[in-house]
Amino acid sequence: MSQAQESTHPTTEQSNHVASTTPEEVVISSTVDEVFQEKQKEVVPAYQNENPIKKHAKRFFHSLWQPPAEKPPSFWAICKRLTFTQWITFAAAFLGWTVDAFDYFCVSLAVPDIAKDFGVMPSEVTSAITTTLMLRPVGALIFGLLADKYGRRWPLMIDIVLFSLINMASGFAPNLQVFIALRALFGIAMGGEWGLGASLALETLPIEARGLFSGIYQQGYATGYLLAALVNFAVTSTGSSWRILFWTGAVFALLAVFIRIFVPESRSFEKTKEARELNGKSYVKELMYMLKNHYRRAIYMVILMAFFNFYAHGSQDLYPTFLRTQLGYTPSEQTATTVIHNIGAIIGGTLVGLYSNYLGRRVSIVFCAIMVGAFIPLWIYGPDIHSLRFGAFTLQFFIQGAWGIVPAHLNELAPANFRGLMPGLSYQLGNLISAASSQIQATIGEKYPLQNDDGSYQMRDGKPIPDYGLTQAIFMGVVVGCLIITTLVGKEERNKDFMQNIYEDEHGRVIGQDDIDNQKLEQGQVAQEALASGTEAQPKSEKA
Repeated sequence: MSQAQESTHPTTEQSNHVASTTPEEVVISSTVDEVFQEKQKEVVPAYQNENPIKKHAKRFFHSLWQPPAEKPPSFWAICKRLTFTQWITFAAAFLGWTVDAFDYFCVSLAVPDIAKDFGVMPSEVTSAITTTLMLRPVGALIFGLLADKYGRRWPLMIDIVLFSLINMASGFAPNLQVFIALRALFGIAMGGEWGLGASLALETLPIEARGLFSGIYQQGYATGYLLAALVNFAVTSTGSSWRILFWTGAVFALLAVFIRIFVPESRSFEKTKEARELNGKSYVKELMYMLKNHYRRAIYMVILMAFFNFYAHGSQDLYPTFLRTQLGYTPSEQTATTVIHNIGAIIGGTLVGLYSNYLGRRVSIVFCAIMVGAFIPLWIYGPDIHSLRFGAFTLQFFIQGAWGIVPAHLNELAPANFRGLMPGLSYQLGNLISAASSQIQATIGEKYPLQNDDGSYQMRDGKPIPDYGLTQAIFMGVVVGCLIITTLVGKEERNKDFMQNIYEDEHGRVIGQDDIDNQKLEQGQVAQEALASGTEAQPKSEKA
């Protein structure tokens, strides 16, 4: 018996439930059933009648690659279509993510200076990075739940103020223990920013702009890294304290907070809120239904984001330390290299994000991963500084090219009424799994330092030179292979219309804006009829 047939023959338990409901709830439930049955009418692909192996092969290829239906519009054509509200909303989300990234990279850029100030090894300082990454899921859970219940706007305002103040306080830490404790609190506050910002921005933008602005939004991460690198260069070149780097982030945060004052709430969330009121289910019950219906997809999203975070942190967090400690770059050479590879990241994320709207999310991710694998040798073992910078530029072009797809991809995969929670939580749980990336690389590199031809260790300043380069190259090669496999076995819902996917009931049935409007109309009619019948019945009861 099909699902549609089953729904027309309720069990005894379902009949008892219907009998205990009010007439208004029955009308709403029947309206949802009718909407769902209409949406079930779809054309079955021709390959369904072929032999199983060929059928599954064609189904897989069809899900991975579909030729573009039309030529994608230009960057400027998309930008011209946006309204002022859409621009200001996106700017607020982008700036928040940029400040978040700036504050995060303060540590990785200043690892050698912090280690020297506190009198510890760099690997001990990188434990602060690990701690931050490990606690980000806590923030994603807290702020994600708040965003899906109360809206995106105010949780985002509170979040950016919190993580900016904590980052500024990190600059006053007297020792490593206090520093790590502050970075732990920073991780909780930081965890709420990405998911809420992405859902607010992408729910506001039109579908044709989603791929492009998904890429641009994600490059707030690279932009924050770039700004942090420039400020760090100013600090180191003037011989100033690394602590100034942490205090500077608070200034950027003020601009983001000011812009967010003018940002309205997401229309998609407002409709979801209406759907909740009509459905009459508690928020906790909705959460349980979501986990029941989508637990496999939720697990997949976490695994995918684990490899994506290994992909990013494995190529970025220890790289500045590799340049200075192993290759002996000066602060200016390190900064120039960081700037160059972040420019590559920004360009890659924007372009690949744009074309993923038309070529597909997964095929674009796989192509980028293959290209990253091809450029790992030049990224680490470039024969001179210019070739190494070219390798770094190209590698980050494709790493962040794939990352530019992630905000759109995760929001499209997320259950309809939990787009504030699921993208951010899966992203940050992936961060939790990959949290020790830089610490693993640093520890292995320090355990197996560079050797001379005679087997003796290469020394600098009386200490063995860690082999961070080989560790990063092997690490990234493994991650690239795992990411390709994970992406290929997954699904995508490219260019899903969020306004027509705003709510799911306990059976996993999705309804949209038009359906909610029809339910409200039906509910209003039932209320009017009940009022009218009550008015007519009143004199009869009085006569009786």
